[in-house]
Amino acid sequence: MNQTIKNIIQNSIDVKAEIIKDEKLVAVLANCVNDIVNAFQQGKKVLFCGNGGSAADAQHLAAEFSGRFYTDRDALPAEALHCNTSYLTAVANDYSYDVVYSRIIKGIGNKGDVIVGLSTSGNSGNILKAFETAKEKGMITIGFTGATGGKMKDLSDHLLNVPSTDTPRIQESHILLGHIICQLVEEKYFNTQS
Repeated sequence: MNQTIKNIIQNSIDVKAEIIKDEKLVAVLANCVNDIVNAFQQGKKVLFCGNGGSAADAQHLAAEFSGRFYTDRDALPAEALHCNTSYLTAVANDYSYDVVYSRIIKGIGNKGDVIVGLSTSGNSGNILKAFETAKEKGMITIGFTGATGGKMKDLSDHLLNVPSTDTPRIQESHILLGHIICQLVEEKYFNTQS
């Protein structure tokens, strides 16, 4: 069992080593930071969505903006769209689970807002519909996916496709990339260094 534990840790390290070498992905990450900072400067918000573990990651990252990351500073307007369970279960029951995110984006999304969708496959139906609706509203779409990008690839203004097909390794890297964004946005928006 000890060797299995070490192998799992090494696999996670290997994925992150591939990310470091991927200059295109690093550049996309920097562009995400710039667009989110610009959105906040324009009084816009950042919305997050995902399913299962990706929903937990979406909520985690939204909280880093609306709470704090490194510095004691004002809250930033960010929210994970699945946190209102009454809304989520009503829409899923009355309409379809596929529209739980697109419907709320129709209601609260505005031109210039940012939507961050997390899907390891890049093929989650409700995330795809959310991005389609966001595009119609003039929102910026940031996709966190696995290696191929799935169908989200064509709907993402910025695609952070982790070079892996292993769901847990992808999700671990999504948090890494999300934390990088949170740190750099905080530093740039509030003009601080952590």
